[in-house]
Amino acid sequence: MRLIRAKDYQDASRKVANIISAQVILKPDCVLGLATGSSPLGAYSQLIKWCERGDVDFSKTKTVNLDEYVGLSADHDQSYSYFMHHNFFDHINIDPSNTNLPNGLEMDDAKECARYDKVIRDLGGVDLQLLGIGANGHIGFNEPTVEFVTGTHRVDLTASTIAANSRFFENESMVPRQAYTMGMLDIMQARRVVMIATGANKAQAVYDAFCGPVTPQMPASIMQLHPDFVLVADEAALSLVGDKL
Repeated sequence: MRLIRAKDYQDASRKVANIISAQVILKPDCVLGLATGSSPLGAYSQLIKWCERGDVDFSKTKTVNLDEYVGLSADHDQSYSYFMHHNFFDHINIDPSNTNLPNGLEMDDAKECARYDKVIRDLGGVDLQLLGIGANGHIGFNEPTVEFVTGTHRVDLTASTIAANSRFFENESMVPRQAYTMGMLDIMQARRVVMIATGANKAQAVYDAFCGPVTPQMPASIMQLHPDFVLVADEAALSLVGDKL
């Protein structure tokens, strides 16, 4: 595990963008595993600026996203497909056919999970996986549970995750209760994993994930076992860690 300390969200975002851009420059046809939510927005914004300036070229890059809400169409303004296009894909020179997300409208979970696992396998796996971390330690929508789930699966969202995501909806009742998420095996098989953690509200999760035992009750803790894991965290998110990392 490698720790990169950042001053604040803006600094952390730029550091994450540097890592992603270096990956694309070194391997233009790489496979990026991407995340949604507020954590990666700053990094995406920086990458857009560099792409517009001609410093990074996404024309051969392929992507797979961690997750998608069950029941939302790709053009729903709260779907993760919409999020990715609105905040990243539509502003860089990536081929839309090279972007991949779970299909939230597929109600046959066995069929959809098998399809998405095959997409990842057919791409040759993920070169660099970007992660955030939930306040309860979830990565993607891999929620705290009694065992790690390996492949793509349909998950019931916890009350804390629903509450945290309600800020993106008119009210909490409109937040979907289920999602498709990439499983731990696909994440762990990524050749490099980069996690961004910022803000005091992530401090306890960072401490529990990286200063405690590896346990499915704290999903992010499994990153302790990844051979090339980079945590980019700001001062607030590291406030409980001290010099333990």
